[in-house]
Amino acid sequence: MEQPQLTRILFVMDCSNSMNAFWGTEPKIDAARAVLLKALPPLEEAPDVQLGLRLYGHQSRIEPGKQDCDDTKLEVPFGPHNGDAIRAKMKSVRCLGTTPIARSLEKAADDFPDRKARNIIILITDGIEACDEDPCAVSRALQAKGIILKPFVIGIGIEDAGKYSLKCVGNYYDAGSPEMFDRVLNVVIDQALHTTTTQLLLLTDDSKPTETDVPVTFYDQRTGEDRYDLVHTIALDGEPDTLDIDPVFTYRIVAHTLPPSVKENVAIEPGVHNVIALMAGQGRLELKIEGAVTAEQPVACIVRKHGETATVNAQLMNTSQLYRTGAYDLEVLTLPRLYIPDVVIKQSGVTPVGIPRSGVLNVISKGPGPGAIFKKNGNELEWVVDLDRKIGQNQFKLLPGEYRVIYRRGEARETAFSVVKDCTIISGRAINIEL
Repeated sequence: MEQPQLTRILFVMDCSNSMNAFWGTEPKIDAARAVLLKALPPLEEAPDVQLGLRLYGHQSRIEPGKQDCDDTKLEVPFGPHNGDAIRAKMKSVRCLGTTPIARSLEKAADDFPDRKARNIIILITDGIEACDEDPCAVSRALQAKGIILKPFVIGIGIEDAGKYSLKCVGNYYDAGSPEMFDRVLNVVIDQALHTTTTQLLLLTDDSKPTETDVPVTFYDQRTGEDRYDLVHTIALDGEPDTLDIDPVFTYRIVAHTLPPSVKENVAIEPGVHNVIALMAGQGRLELKIEGAVTAEQPVACIVRKHGETATVNAQLMNTSQLYRTGAYDLEVLTLPRLYIPDVVIKQSGVTPVGIPRSGVLNVISKGPGPGAIFKKNGNELEWVVDLDRKIGQNQFKLLPGEYRVIYRRGEARETAFSVVKDCTIISGRAINIEL
């Protein structure tokens, strides 16, 4: 049986001088200490959780014109059964100095022993960065490197301007009172711990969750990192299979239909069963060459969304392929190319498209030379293909129709030696023309 993933939670606690200010009926540090110590027992009992504690602003007293921006320290390293060490440190700490948030986050990267666990930071602060550094840039860099997940930030009695500056650091929660702080910390811990059940519904055009067997990728919306790859499955009970998806991230979900089906900014609520619906209706395009035999060389058909230039797929003739419902333009790579516009793919339906089987034209000349084959469209000639100047005999597979060959032997240096011959190509038949 697969072992549950280890979760490491590093509490980064603000112990700057401002934490001595009263918050309701007691100093902020007293309220924060009481709530944090209250939250420890269930975390200590969890078998796959390790805790750590980093403090800042607690070693050097702030003075006018002087602040210690290196005042940050890992006081309790990660390890089993270290709840008592966290209690002892929190009970003895004094709030003295400044607020080096960016430097604390930067140094916190080395507090985690490795990147194999879910490394989570819970930052508790009553102020903004005080050392002219950028905690948001540090947080983004640590996430991009895979060192930590998106931090949780709990603001204690912070003014509105300060809240805005902290929201870019991570998932920001505002605790406007000691009672609210208690509730917010419990929500954050719950979100950090629980891998939440999720169902992904791939909906048909009539909103039925019956599309399936599609590869799906969950990307981290913030960093673009590929977090989960799976093939969507309908379970034995007839419902889409239940997934274990980490609620810490916000996701961009891509169902790899043709073209892809995408849902942006998907947030997953921890501790509950989430249901995500994604429109992914499909139908089948069936391409066939009439009367063709499988031994023939395959012919590709370029499939594009109607009116667009980007290629969705290059599907071989005599094959079947699922596409998102809608209209498509087809370009079959025969000679000449065959364009079939506005082919409609309907939900759960099969759209057959057939083209005639090509015929064979053997062009036999007295020697190599310049020339080309043209399709006759009334009085107009449409270029199809050049003759190979290096050889005297050419063979082409052409769609049925009327054609003209214009040729001049390479050794002949006068236009008067040009040769023009017409021919009719019939499906499945071969003809020779001599020049």
